[in-house]
Amino acid sequence: MHLNLPNWLTLSRIIMIPFFVGAIYLSGDWGNLVAASLFAIAGVTDWADGYIARKQGLVSAFGKFFDPVADKLLVVAALVILLDQQRVDLVVVMVLIIREILVMALREFMAGQGSGAPVSWIGKWKTAMQMLGIGMALLQDSFFSLPLGMPGQLCLYVSAVLSVWSAFYYMRDAWDKIRP
Repeated sequence: MHLNLPNWLTLSRIIMIPFFVGAIYLSGDWGNLVAASLFAIAGVTDWADGYIARKQGLVSAFGKFFDPVADKLLVVAALVILLDQQRVDLVVVMVLIIREILVMALREFMAGQGSGAPVSWIGKWKTAMQMLGIGMALLQDSFFSLPLGMPGQLCLYVSAVLSVWSAFYYMRDAWDKIRP
């Protein structure tokens, strides 16, 4: 199988996860800064792989499958680390992870039924708040001593609310196909 640039960018996010996890456990503020930087780089590669794939007609089955998997693996790793370091509440982590698994399963099911589950504006806002919240929670006060931990937690709470809201819409749209 030939991997094109968007697929390499997707694969790079998966490869980056152990380095991201290791970085957060470096001593001092450096660990936070390196982990947040790797998380930001991963976010840029997520945007870039989709943009390049669509712009250059390089959309592939590999990318369609592994792009969301890479995103979920990175986000779950970040949330588990933040939970371990008591930077985020268990309820928020559970809501976000359960929603990701539910929506990913629904999308896969709907694709198998020959219909898609389009991304909603609520889902896009959920992702933006989640990524911003994770980034700020990773930094804590390591970035020029700015107190980013609490605003990061607030963003993650907003993301959790938007997660439930968007999951409701996904379920509503798929209900006719999945109900018993």
